[in-house]
Amino acid sequence: MDKQRVLEFRGGWCLSFVPIAVFFLFCILLFLVYLSYDLHALAMGGFLGLLIGAPLAKDYKQYWDAVIRGISSPNSVTIVVILFVIGMFSQMMKDSSASEGFVWIANTIGMKGGLFVAFTFLATCVISTATGSSIGTMFAAFPIFFASGVALGANPACLAGAITSGCIFGDNLAPISDTTIASASTQTYNDKQKTAEIAGVVASRFKYSLVASIAALIIYLIIGGKGGTIAEDVGTLGDPVKLFMLIPVALLLIVAVVSRNLFKAISVGLVTGIITGLLSGIFTWDSLFASSGELGNHVSGFLPTGVQSIMGTVTLVISVFGIMGVLQAAGALDHLVEAILGSRMGQSVRGTEAAIAIGACLTTAIFGGVTSAAILTFGPVVNEIGNRKGIHPFRRANLLDGFVNSLPVALPFLSVFVFISVALSGVNPVSLAGGLIYPMALFVTLVVAIITGWGLRYEGKNGEELRRPQ
Repeated sequence: MDKQRVLEFRGGWCLSFVPIAVFFLFCILLFLVYLSYDLHALAMGGFLGLLIGAPLAKDYKQYWDAVIRGISSPNSVTIVVILFVIGMFSQMMKDSSASEGFVWIANTIGMKGGLFVAFTFLATCVISTATGSSIGTMFAAFPIFFASGVALGANPACLAGAITSGCIFGDNLAPISDTTIASASTQTYNDKQKTAEIAGVVASRFKYSLVASIAALIIYLIIGGKGGTIAEDVGTLGDPVKLFMLIPVALLLIVAVVSRNLFKAISVGLVTGIITGLLSGIFTWDSLFASSGELGNHVSGFLPTGVQSIMGTVTLVISVFGIMGVLQAAGALDHLVEAILGSRMGQSVRGTEAAIAIGACLTTAIFGGVTSAAILTFGPVVNEIGNRKGIHPFRRANLLDGFVNSLPVALPFLSVFVFISVALSGVNPVSLAGGLIYPMALFVTLVVAIITGWGLRYEGKNGEELRRPQ
């Protein structure tokens, strides 16, 4: 780092961590004290941390210049633009209530007990991959799948865990997920100018998610019905028409993988989704965009609502990148990177990947299971230590996102996922955490991948994936 640009603090570079410490305190306050999942409030904690940290810097102007550089960095701008675009598609899928189509299938063919739990896990995997929002899918899926599944003899804790696990699957794999976008966008190639392509990351990540999801599916099938009771009359559940909304999802995924252009994929998905929704009667024109009120000053519809709904995540991204700008300018990230690489673990590629796993899990646990914040915070460290070992950015992004979405999100009293699942189901948090099979299976899968070197690829001179370092 250029010594002339080092941001100095009155008590040493360690004080550059004050903003992130304040941010962490707000994570605890919001999720454990107020029991609230509000990304706007969390972002406020980040900005307040920046305000508190500013007087500690020797040069006030240099401090805020560092904040602005962090916020205006190419990675930050890329993530913000992508989030605004995917917000519309994500809201469209939420408003379509596609989960009702899956419930109709289950009820029609007589799925009960463990079979329904396994089917629910599979269905929520599809839905969360389509929406790219784990939390949003939870709020949409629980009212439909949980009540229906309990009536069909599912074990409540396993069913709640299956719904949440399916949502985490989509958060981990979906090309339009905020964690997928963040994990890819924080990992650069050797030239430091180009970030990992999202479609390429997803394509290389699929094998890990597939193994973990198959293991979870089998376990849910075996234990999902134990302790459940089938109601005498479950009535007519679901709506088959909603299954038509899987068409835009399939097209989006195909275009994303083939073209490796997320903007093109979202455009195709959004247009085909609108056409499919209108032709099937799922949407009306007012579902897209409408104004109401005496002066027409209230705007509704999934297009404007989609942009509005993503604002919490956008403000969180801005605040975290501002904090990262301070840490980078103060040399704090360099100190952390050197500490990891200078340790015994940092002497080998396998040890470096193990350090990535430990750091990702600890950061997520500290941030109360807020996966996007954990990735944005620890991602630059992963990028630097992985880059120095020649590990391909796809592999780095996969380990970062995978471990963030593994054990830390299943912690009974620290994870926002457990908190929301308990609130929506009424299941005991310890019992519910035991039903989060997919995050546990993903953790085991990735640990095996590190130990055996499965999927490990190095970066070539032109960014290509190599089995051995050059």
